[in-house]
Amino acid sequence: MADIPTEGVIIRAENGDVIRYDETGLVLRLSDKVIADIAARLDLAPRPAEALPLPDLPEGLDLWTPRRTGDWLFFQANLPGADSARGYRRHVSGGAIVAEAQGPLLAVLGIGGARAGLGSPGPARFRWHVLAPADDIGAVGMGGEGEAVATDALEPLRELTVEALVADELLARRRAALLPLPLVMVRAETDMASSARDLGTGTAVANLDRAFANLQAAAARLGTGAQVLGVVLDYTLEDVTGDPVAYRDGMIALMERITRGMAKQGLARPVFLAAFDCGTQSVTQGPGLEGQWELSWNHADHQLVFAAPSYAFQLDDTGRLTDAGRAEKAVLLAEALLAVQGGGKWMCPVIQLAEWTDGSIRLICEAQEGLVLDQADPFGAGKLAGFALEGVTNGAEISGVRIDAGDPKVVVVTCSKRPEGEVFVTYAHAAAPGGGPYPANRGALRGDFGAGAVRRWALPARLRLTGL
Repeated sequence: MADIPTEGVIIRAENGDVIRYDETGLVLRLSDKVIADIAARLDLAPRPAEALPLPDLPEGLDLWTPRRTGDWLFFQANLPGADSARGYRRHVSGGAIVAEAQGPLLAVLGIGGARAGLGSPGPARFRWHVLAPADDIGAVGMGGEGEAVATDALEPLRELTVEALVADELLARRRAALLPLPLVMVRAETDMASSARDLGTGTAVANLDRAFANLQAAAARLGTGAQVLGVVLDYTLEDVTGDPVAYRDGMIALMERITRGMAKQGLARPVFLAAFDCGTQSVTQGPGLEGQWELSWNHADHQLVFAAPSYAFQLDDTGRLTDAGRAEKAVLLAEALLAVQGGGKWMCPVIQLAEWTDGSIRLICEAQEGLVLDQADPFGAGKLAGFALEGVTNGAEISGVRIDAGDPKVVVVTCSKRPEGEVFVTYAHAAAPGGGPYPANRGALRGDFGAGAVRRWALPARLRLTGL
């Protein structure tokens, strides 16, 4: 009996788990249509609301056409921010003004170590649409200090985490396409866990459970459903186990723990989003960084998307994202999320094989499109575009890097002579510590896709050279 699992999935549909089981019994997730049908059969369908007196109107606002429906005051107003003139609502008991929106209450949530619990000052561009639970904590969360409280109310942000910036970017894309603007709840929970496995059993994940419950409570108060668009994972350098495989297993356990917590709240399996951490200006290698390679190809049955290598994001001199770096990361996370939510995929180029052939090194890559060595070198990788050799015993050096003319998914590395020894080819890995606004591990290889900040940059790699 001890070998029988106490939790798992019985039925899974394309959009998530339908029936799960755990130590408490069965966990059943029903569609909105089924819930509506049950309500109708039980004579619980909503009835037209009676006319109710208006509460006191918010003062000092350019508002018009107020009306009351149930416990909500609705009105048109011209408020600051990208929302501009549109419909808004406020609960009759008071509290924050939020935009009137169609569809479910959405969420972009995050979990990680201390570096993930930072935000840039100021409200969102869509300040009445990008919201946090109304517990006076904001988007950054508890930081591992105590338990988050239950609330069914929402409030605008005072600071912008990566998750908040992702939500803001998604709204900007929808506005540009003249699509409805939803409400998006954001929250990032962190703690000081020293291993990925501890993160999955600590304060941060417990507070993330509370965020899931608060999301459902806020959606019910608004009279709508709830949907988590994505969960951002930001935990790599904080793992001090010294074991890449333990890091991978801990992150898989963390994703499973989050998925179970969401299922208990009736939420579908999430898309997990991450940046492939490249370290800092001084930290260029370590078990956590190597563990990501293990995780990138083995993440169990969870949908984990590496949106970009972190060498594409600016850091301060303490190794934390700058305000510009947070914005850069958010753009690529949003782009990746849009791709997978739309039924497509997002895959940064991955170098899979290094072989010595016909007097040069051929690097075989997996990518969605042909490869480019960016001549602008935006991150300062240098003339070798971030490539290097390890373990050479005869002084051979890289003399040039180019894309193969006959196969745009192959990188050709020429050398001063045939390398000898136990040779490894590296990209954006184990570089010498250096200064500047980007991590020392950086490169210039990308897919021939997008423009500006929207690029698919190649992930770091360390591959044994075969064929010598």
